[in-house]
Order: sequence, then C-alpha cells, then structure tokens
Amino acid sequence: MKKAYICLDIGGTKVLGSVFDENLKIVCTVKKKTKAEEGQEKIEERIIGIIEELIIKSQMDRGSLVAIGAGAPGIINESTGQIIFTPNIPWKNYNIKKVIEERFNAPFHIGNDVKMGVLGEWKYGVGKGKENIVGIFVGTGIGGGVIINNKLYAGAKHSGTEIGHMIINTEGPYCNCGQRGCLEAYASKIAITREIRSQMQRGRKTVLSDLMGDTTVIKSKMLKKAIDEKDELALEVLDKAVYYLAAGAGSLINIFNPNMLIFGGGVFEALGGYMLPKVQEKIRRFSMPAVFEGTEIVQSKLGDDSILYGSLALIMERFRK
Repeated sequence: MKKAYICLDIGGTKVLGSVFDENLKIVCTVKKKTKAEEGQEKIEERIIGIIEELIIKSQMDRGSLVAIGAGAPGIINESTGQIIFTPNIPWKNYNIKKVIEERFNAPFHIGNDVKMGVLGEWKYGVGKGKENIVGIFVGTGIGGGVIINNKLYAGAKHSGTEIGHMIINTEGPYCNCGQRGCLEAYASKIAITREIRSQMQRGRKTVLSDLMGDTTVIKSKMLKKAIDEKDELALEVLDKAVYYLAAGAGSLINIFNPNMLIFGGGVFEALGGYMLPKVQEKIRRFSMPAVFEGTEIVQSKLGDDSILYGSLALIMERFRK
C-alpha cells in the first residue's frame, strides 16, 4: 500500500479497528473486547495492541501509515484530541493523542463516536452530497450529530448535539443523566428493557422472558426475533419507542430544517425494516409541514462501519487544514 489509514471505534465493551488503503477501502479488520474494568493503562495496551495487529495483518510498511483516527463515547475536544469525559471507560481529561502519536509516529485524531458515525454517513454513506443533516443513533442510549452547511457542529465546549437528552416530557421517567423525560429515557434499549421488564412483572406473557434471562440491557437481535414472531408485548413497546422517536425527530426537523434525517445505531440495524416506515409515518404530526417538506427520512447505510468511516473523514478534514 502506498498510503494507509487506521481507524478505530472505541467503545465501552469492544474496540473495532480497520485499515483503509489509498483508495479509502477497508483492507482488514480487528475486533476485541475493551475490558474497561481493567483500568486506563490496560485499555491503552489494548488499543496499541490492536493497532500493531492491524499493521501486521495488513502487511503495510510502517512508513505508509498516514494517520490514525478514532471515535469514542463522551465529551471530546476534537481540536486537541483530549478526552474530557467518557462514560463506561475510565478516562477523564485524558490525552490519548499524545500516547498514540508517540508510539506510532503518526498523527492521531479523535471525536465523539456518534458524531463520527454521522460524519461517516455524510461523507461516505447515505448522506453524501447533503448540506444539512441530523443523525439519531439508537442503541443502549441515544446519541446524535448534526451537519450544518457542510460542517459538523461541535458546540461551544465540544458537547453539543446531545440529542438523546432533549426533554420531551418534564414529568417523564428519570434518565441515567439525572434529568427526567429525556428521549433516551423513552426510546433507547435501556428504556425498552425497563418497560418490558415492568410489563413482565405485571404478568404479561412474552417470548422475551425466555430470551432475555437476566440480561441487563436487551440485545437488538432479541427484539428482532420477538418482532418476527409478532410478540404482542414487543410490538407494543417498540411502537411506543417509535412514537417518541418521531416526536423528538419532528422537533429537530423544526429546529434545523435538514435535507436529511438519518436513523442509525444497533436498534435500527436490527429493526430498521420494522421501525423506519412507522417513524416516517408518525413524524409528520410533530413537524411543521413547510419545514418538513423535502426532508428525507432514511436509515444509515454504513452500519457498524459508520464510526470507522467518520474517523477516516476526520483524518481527511485535518489534512486539508
């Protein structure tokens, strides 16, 4: 390879890494558990080990490594590479950029994972060519990103577009962030799990009682199986989540007037065929017709690779400056 780029998706449970060649195509991939409970140094070792493995696996000459990019959860200063705070990983005011650059002698760039996912879809996925985009990624929690006039919006302190924590009911259930009535408290996998367990405790019958066991947060594939079997409780809870997603998305359309609104994340990867048409149907009632007109409501195209492609886009953006 004449040029190579390494991109990482660093999560609380796993680290996914890929090598992109000079044609910006994925050459090889490595995926391993983060083991966040083992502490900061062990996570560093894990990330460095994955980068080393990618270099060996791709058979690249180290001199061809142009840069390394990454997406990680939390509040991240994309200009300096400093991780201000991240949930589920013991990082606070942590300069990962310095660690990686000293080890591999290559520029390192990092951003918030969901923002990187939206950036990836805008540059290389379903949002390519659109000037204004809103992305809502539904997984264990709910994250988001916004492209305004062909630029990723960060906010004054690098913590903007916390879409999952927009309040849609001031008297609603408590969210993990400490507020009440967040979108995440209604439509994330955490919220879906809580509602299903609450109904099961009331005696509701569901195929999910056997599938879930003592699972803390329901897996998307379990929901998919239940929906495929037309499980009454699963359909009811998913439809409620769709209703609140439509309400939140409608408000975002009114605020940003995007060309496109993209739904992504693990829940939509597994259940997009069921959920997207329902969101498309309901969203009109929550947005002004004149603002809604012309807004495409779509599902992400890059799936698990969206954060990797977003990290690649971040690298390319830095090289243009």
